[in-house]
Amino acid sequence: MTTDTQPASVVIVGAGHGGHQTAASLREHGYRGHITLISAEDVLPYERPPLSKAYLKAGHAQGDEQLWLRPATYYVRQSIDLVGGTVTGIDTGARTVRLADGSTYGYGHLVLATGARPRTLDVPGAELRGVHTLRTAKDASALRASLAAAQCAVVVGAGFLGLEFAAAARESGCEVTVVEALDRPLARAVSARTAEHFTRLHRRAGTKLLFGRRVMALRGDRHGSVAAVELADGRRLPADLVLVAAGVTPCAELAAAARLPVGDGITVDARLLTGDPHISAIGDCAAFPQVRSGKRMRLESVQNAVGHARLVAERLTGAPRAHYEELPWFWSDQFDTTVQIAGHDDGHDTETLLGDGPDAFSVLLFRGGDLRAVESVNRPADHMAARRLLDQGARLSPWEVAAPGFTLKGHLVRLRGRSAATDRAAT
Repeated sequence: MTTDTQPASVVIVGAGHGGHQTAASLREHGYRGHITLISAEDVLPYERPPLSKAYLKAGHAQGDEQLWLRPATYYVRQSIDLVGGTVTGIDTGARTVRLADGSTYGYGHLVLATGARPRTLDVPGAELRGVHTLRTAKDASALRASLAAAQCAVVVGAGFLGLEFAAAARESGCEVTVVEALDRPLARAVSARTAEHFTRLHRRAGTKLLFGRRVMALRGDRHGSVAAVELADGRRLPADLVLVAAGVTPCAELAAAARLPVGDGITVDARLLTGDPHISAIGDCAAFPQVRSGKRMRLESVQNAVGHARLVAERLTGAPRAHYEELPWFWSDQFDTTVQIAGHDDGHDTETLLGDGPDAFSVLLFRGGDLRAVESVNRPADHMAARRLLDQGARLSPWEVAAPGFTLKGHLVRLRGRSAATDRAAT
C-alpha cells in the first residue's frame, strides 16, 4: 500500500485505550489524512486501570487530569479532531456515521472501538441509589463519593474488577462482603491455586467472601437508597453501597444494525477487519481469531486494545505486518499483591508450581505438554521471562520445571545460549 492508497479520512468510534492509540499510531506512522476521534464521554481520553484501584481510595488526591492519556494540546498539535457525542448509526453505502445530535461524519475507513458495558442485575431493587457499576471515570467518581460515606459494601462478582474494588474499599475502612455465584474467585481467569491465594489474601484483610450464592433482590430504605442485599438462601446482607461487577457485554449494536457479522462481539478476521473492508473493530468489542490457539476470542484488556490499535494503524499506512498475533498478558493489583498473567489458558491439564513462598509464586499451566500460560504472584522476573518464552514459542515441559534449581529466567538464558551456539556452528 502506498500513501496514495491510504484512506483520505479515518473515523474512530470510541476514545478508550484502543481508540486513542489508533489515532496516535496513525500519526506516528506518518498518516496525513483527516482523523476524527468520537467519544461518548465529555472528557479527554483517559487511563482506565486506576479507576478500580488508587482512584477510589479515601483521601486520594488524584484529579481527572492525572488520568488523561494526553493533554488537550496533543490533539491540536496532531490534528486529531476530538468530537463528543454518541454515534447512533452507520451508513456503509455512503460511508458515514450519524450522531445523536444529527451530525454526520464521512470516512474512508471506520474503526469501531466501542468497548463493552457492565452487566446489571435483573432483580428487584437494582435501580436503588447506592447501586453502582464501574466502567467510566464518571462511574468511578460516583463510586468514590459513595465509598467515602459507606460503612458496609457488598460486591456482586469476584472477578478482577470486584476484587480490586474490594481491596480499595477495605483499605478505606469499609466493611466488605463479596458475593460470587461460582465456587471460587476469578474462576474464569486463573487457576485454582492462584484463586486460593486471593481467597486467603482477602479474608486475611477482613473481607467476607461468599461463594456459590446468588442475589435475589436489593432492598432499600424509605429514602430510596440501598440498605441490604437479599440472597437466594434468604440471608440479608447489610449494604449502603453495592457494586455490581458481574462481567460486561460487548457494545456491538452499531455493527449489528449495519449488518456486520456479530457473535460474542463484532466478528473480525486476523487483520481485524469486519465483513466490510472499510471497517475495522478493535479492543473489548472485537471477537478475533487467536493465532496460537486457533480459537475466536474476545479479550478485555488494555494490552489487547492497544495492540489491536497499532496493527490497524500499521495496516492503514502500509506497514507489512498482516495479522494480529501478540501474546496476551494481564495484571491486577490488590492490597500489596500483584498478579501478572502471560499467555491464554484455553483449558490446561497440568499445573506446575514455581516458588515455595505463600505470597510469591508462579503457576505454569500446560496442555498436552505445551506451556499455555504462566500466572505470577509477586514474581515479576518470572512474568517477564514467561512472556519472552511464550512469545518465542519456546519448548518447556513440566518435568523440566520440576528439576531442582529451575527458573524461567535461567531457562531463557540457556535457550539463548543454545541458539547462539547453533548459529556459530552454522557459520
